[in-house]
Amino acid sequence: MPRLGVNIDHIATIREIRHGLEPEPVFAALISEAAGADSIVAHLREDRRHIKERDLCILKEVIKTKLNLEMSIADDIVDIACKLRPDQSTLVPEKRQELTTEGGLDIKSNFKKIKKTSDKLKKQNIEVSLFIDPDKSQIDASKEIGIDMIELHTGRYADAKSQKEQEKYFRELETAANYAKKKGLSVFAGHGLNYYNVTRVVKIDVIEELNIGYSIICRAALVGLERAVKEMKMLINGK
Repeated sequence: MPRLGVNIDHIATIREIRHGLEPEPVFAALISEAAGADSIVAHLREDRRHIKERDLCILKEVIKTKLNLEMSIADDIVDIACKLRPDQSTLVPEKRQELTTEGGLDIKSNFKKIKKTSDKLKKQNIEVSLFIDPDKSQIDASKEIGIDMIELHTGRYADAKSQKEQEKYFRELETAANYAKKKGLSVFAGHGLNYYNVTRVVKIDVIEELNIGYSIICRAALVGLERAVKEMKMLINGK
């Protein structure tokens, strides 16, 4: 069964609504780990709309699993990552005006910059993953970069408006995952996954890790974070 990475960005989003001191993302990380999370995911955005450098420094010190830093390829963000040295950096596209990440990195169009960034991070012993759309040409380009893992963007599947559309995008995801695995890449997936659509993705047996945040934090607002993480973990484990 895939591992579960819990994204805690939106705990910080709640804090930033009032520019206050709570809730502390690190407490959410510790609760998530205790409830079965296999890694903690946090995105340091260029506009610092939620997670801050301080959060990352504390997370790096206290969590016991893996810290997966989602990040753009902007030079100042890369410098912070090299200094912080998380266990893993997942390179993602970023637009200031977007509410959430809208798609995967275009590896082909930004090959030189992404390779330079990847090489710089790897020199600091940081594992590098690329967040890409489930597209064979992007998978090929990712392999050329020289990384060992990718995360497939599941947004089109998650946002499908009909059963027919969902079926189309599920097959796209399944085909891409199997193709990437044959290329020798470790395959992760995430974006838009929730308590209703995750069980089908779990059945793609080459996917090793699912990274989920928003739906867990939404459920946590009603039932508590420990229970929300445990319930997602149970779905992923087929229980």
